[in-house]
Amino acid sequence: MVGVSDDRPPSPAPPAARESGGQPVLSLALASMMEEVHAHSGAVYLLGADPPLLEMAVMAGLPRAFAAPWERVALHAPIPVADAVRERRLVWVGDGEEMARRYPRVAVVLPYPFALVALPVATESTTYGAVFLTWPGTRPAELSDREREQLTAACARLALRLERATAASLPIQPEPDLLAAPVVGGVPGTLGSLEAVRMVGRLPYGLCSLDLHGRVGFANPAAAELMDIPVSRLLGTHLWTSVPWLNDPVYEDRYRAALLSQQTTSFVALRPPGDWLSFRLYPTRTGLSVRISRARGVSRPGPAEPVPDEAAPPRLVTISQVVSLTGALSEAVGVRDVVQLIADEIAPTVGSQGLIVLASRAGRLHVLGHRGYPDPFTAERFDGTPLTERIPSAQVLRTGVPAFFESWDQLERLYPARRGTHDGFAAWAFLPLIASGRTVGTCVLAYERPHSFTTEERAILTSLAGLVAQALDRALIYDAKHRLAHGLQEALLPHSLPELSGIEAAARYLPATRGMDIGGDFYDLVPARGGAAAVIGDVQGHNVTAAGLMGQVRTAVRAYTAVGQTPEEVVRSTNRLLIDLGTELFASALYLRLDPGRGRAVLARAGHPPPLLRRPDGRVGVLEVPGGPLLGIDPSAEYPRTEVALAPGSLLVLYTDGLVESPDVDFEDALADLAHRLSEAGDLALDELADHLVRHEADAGERLDDIALMLLRARD
Repeated sequence: MVGVSDDRPPSPAPPAARESGGQPVLSLALASMMEEVHAHSGAVYLLGADPPLLEMAVMAGLPRAFAAPWERVALHAPIPVADAVRERRLVWVGDGEEMARRYPRVAVVLPYPFALVALPVATESTTYGAVFLTWPGTRPAELSDREREQLTAACARLALRLERATAASLPIQPEPDLLAAPVVGGVPGTLGSLEAVRMVGRLPYGLCSLDLHGRVGFANPAAAELMDIPVSRLLGTHLWTSVPWLNDPVYEDRYRAALLSQQTTSFVALRPPGDWLSFRLYPTRTGLSVRISRARGVSRPGPAEPVPDEAAPPRLVTISQVVSLTGALSEAVGVRDVVQLIADEIAPTVGSQGLIVLASRAGRLHVLGHRGYPDPFTAERFDGTPLTERIPSAQVLRTGVPAFFESWDQLERLYPARRGTHDGFAAWAFLPLIASGRTVGTCVLAYERPHSFTTEERAILTSLAGLVAQALDRALIYDAKHRLAHGLQEALLPHSLPELSGIEAAARYLPATRGMDIGGDFYDLVPARGGAAAVIGDVQGHNVTAAGLMGQVRTAVRAYTAVGQTPEEVVRSTNRLLIDLGTELFASALYLRLDPGRGRAVLARAGHPPPLLRRPDGRVGVLEVPGGPLLGIDPSAEYPRTEVALAPGSLLVLYTDGLVESPDVDFEDALADLAHRLSEAGDLALDELADHLVRHEADAGERLDDIALMLLRARD
């Protein structure tokens, strides 16, 4: 068993968190909800504004350490309370299987049978926070209509109270957690009658009681004898503190499982040097009863015996924090994400105030990111330092051996080159980031005060560095591919549009936000006999293959234009090229020949959205251009030509489907909206108009498809 409890002593509830009668608002509301629906545990979160985070204000029924990874929850996090607030609805998870399917990060940290409900605490206009409640896995798999109504009404009442408090300028603050008081004693009355105590004392097996934090409230003589610890040293202490050989994550898991699932659990532990003991845990809502006896027939090796140290500090990182960090690192995409996770998840846990992450590039140190340094130069001065330099960050990256310095004097004595380069910190841990046997970087954790690194702490920091290294290795590869993709995209698209007589042009390109930010959308504008030729198209896919094929199509269109082919011939020739290339990808295209001197444009279309035309009087319409199938499907396909009038001042809008298609919007409605915006803003300068037409999509957090836009205006 390891320390999972939150040892912070309860503090009085802040006055602002109480009603006029002196009662704590959040605690009473939570207790009432739990009582109404017979929930086992729960918590209330308050929503902070900057940044928008849900912060746990009070918890009931279980130690807060059980929910430690989620004491502060970002609104975008894949967590039930975040979903409840973001979507303003009740979220019900009926069992462990559903939790694993919908919220795997929660299920990995708490792999026990339990049910959970999360609800927003909100009025019609304002969201104040959220509530979650849990039940053991033995309850019915569905939440009844009556329970839904009770919980929804209770959250609405709490929201109204918070609204009144806000109107009265009374800040709502966290309150003490609602946990049963530990039964610590040793006098006969703690268990009832004197005779009952005598009876328990005569039993041949051990009995002890633990509160929700794992503190011992009672132990009979047999328990003390079996564990070889006097009763006086057990009472009021954590079992894993008084019994060092129980300080093991395996036993912590059984303890957590019993409390959360409210089901009996058990484990077998080795009491050095060779005695096996069986522990059976019987949970209630106020704690656990533990039955201890000698185990029979145990022959397998047990966990290693820890070095006894009664004055040892609490465990630096709990198993739940490690699992939560692992889940978070698995979701990190780029190097920036990894650096941010180290700053948010690891540095605060280990008490570090400063952070630098470095890698090597061309035999020199490269600073990937840093946090906690008031003067950025202090951290960034190491960028470009040769790996041969005798400084700890370079040596750790070269050798893969961690280094710990408990004071500035110690660092300066071992590395005289650091004299005169004090960074304002007083202790440092230089951790090699080793992935697949390669040192991919160095993580420097800095401390504001001198810090003594115990053997256990050094081992934990080195282990955490291993988790970070795997994520950083993936992130470095992703960022390299990302740079390659952007370089390829920039090489394949025109850097600027040519200035042509009688034609004004502007274009924009936005990649999809999924994948590698690269796609197959393209556009081009080239001089042609009598005016210009323009093309816009979309090759299927958002990857390097699509981008490469897009480059071939664009080059082909230019070549066919240069030899004087008509619009319909250019599209037919490009179609045959795609088929001859044997690619499995298809493409859409819209090609047009502009002749501003004669006031006309000739178009040919292959499965592409129709263009919009804004006439000089401001009227906007969709050009009905007959077309053929997508390129690359039918070698005999025909693509008819269409001629339209193009009076001076007319504006053609060519676009790809990413601008007007989304899963929840009808295509016709989106096209009508684009036409409306074009009608209102069409007199703007073309660059301003192009920005205006893509602004909504550019600001969107997620784009499922690439967007290409080209504007062509006939000059007077």
